[in-house]
Amino acid sequence: MYDVIVVGGGISGSMAAIASSRAGAKTLLIERYGFLGGMLTAAGVGPMMTFHVGQKQVIQGIPGELIDRLQAKGKSPGHVVDTIGYTYTVTPFDAEGLKYELESMLLESGGELLYHTHLVDVKVEEGRIQEILVLNRGGLQNLRAKVFIDATGNADLSTLAGVPCVKGRPEDGAMQPMTMNMKMTHVDIEAIRRYIKECPEEFPYLEGNTDIIDESSVLSVSGFAKTLEKGLETGELTFKIEGILFFETNNPGEVIVNTTRMYGYDPTDPWSFSKAEIEGRRQAMELEKFFRKRVKGFENAVLVYTGPEVGVRSSRQIQGEYVLTIEDITKSKKFADVIAHGGYPVDIHSPDGEEEVITETMHLSKNAMYSVPYHSLVNSHVTNIITVGRCISATFEAQGAIRVTPMAGAIGHAGGVAAALAAKQEGNVLRISIPTLQQILKEQGAYLEVE
Repeated sequence: MYDVIVVGGGISGSMAAIASSRAGAKTLLIERYGFLGGMLTAAGVGPMMTFHVGQKQVIQGIPGELIDRLQAKGKSPGHVVDTIGYTYTVTPFDAEGLKYELESMLLESGGELLYHTHLVDVKVEEGRIQEILVLNRGGLQNLRAKVFIDATGNADLSTLAGVPCVKGRPEDGAMQPMTMNMKMTHVDIEAIRRYIKECPEEFPYLEGNTDIIDESSVLSVSGFAKTLEKGLETGELTFKIEGILFFETNNPGEVIVNTTRMYGYDPTDPWSFSKAEIEGRRQAMELEKFFRKRVKGFENAVLVYTGPEVGVRSSRQIQGEYVLTIEDITKSKKFADVIAHGGYPVDIHSPDGEEEVITETMHLSKNAMYSVPYHSLVNSHVTNIITVGRCISATFEAQGAIRVTPMAGAIGHAGGVAAALAAKQEGNVLRISIPTLQQILKEQGAYLEVE
């Protein structure tokens, strides 16, 4: 019998398990892969963006400690200027280093790990999860805890437990497109830097401010507009494409290409999801050929990796005690039960690749900081579950801002502390002391502006 069981070892689940263990709870983290980090380490997602609002780092605590540890070991340059100019900073990292550091932090905290373990079913009685059924090489096993944390990314545990969820836009259920990230090596970064200066018309997002690329040792690029246009005209590219987007990692000559797009698929439907992954790898092969032929700096590049799973931006959202809205984000609403802050813009990719999704009213003002309330992590239907990560209770538009790695990490940190507190009080996550939660978060290094 555990105090807390966390299902899912991505960034949010890892932070939750570490926080729970540090708060004194006997904690087990179960993960379907043989390592932690989720999409960051399994699917080539990166860099992390953003820990900052302007010059101020507002995501600190255990997620901030993780970056400090990686930086100390040469596995991350830390927080660097976003040379695309989209947000304040990006945080590149070495995926293998991240796997090891997350694992080390959890074990140091006293938490337990169970790898290669899949959630199968949930037993609920009188509004409480009694146990979960999992499958691994030992067969089917029942695991019990006082409190459970859903860090599956797609609200799988919450759904099986009977927590109400919604998917996609309210009008049609359509979700943001998925992406099969590609990791490419032998990229000539200096040649790309020169090309940006020589051909600024290829990078309209910079609006002529090409000097921004000199502000960071690590390059992030969105552009090659004319190159892309030519590829579409010649038929070298056969799918809808928003733009050429890639990010230099912590390793010289290595980039993550975030350019494939799979529209119209459902990440919660295994048949649809499988088709999306097939299409993603087809697009990746097409892009490798195109990049080598057309994109400056990629003449000798090699595609070395696509993840075992396509990247998902949005799927299910729980219907919690409070639904975070786009107005809460853009108007920087303050919450008495605040557990995290963020400054990443509202970033919604069109579900069908056609219409403009982000309206003028969705834009954040410069240096605007928004907040996430604890009651968006919990629900009244199942009283001993906390949902963390990108599938918390939020509208389709609001989720476009809080779905990114640093925010998921901060939300996970808070969920872990809350679970440990609830485990000391018969497991009811709705009855914990919010001031105590906030105080422990601060003691664990989190940044909070509490009303």
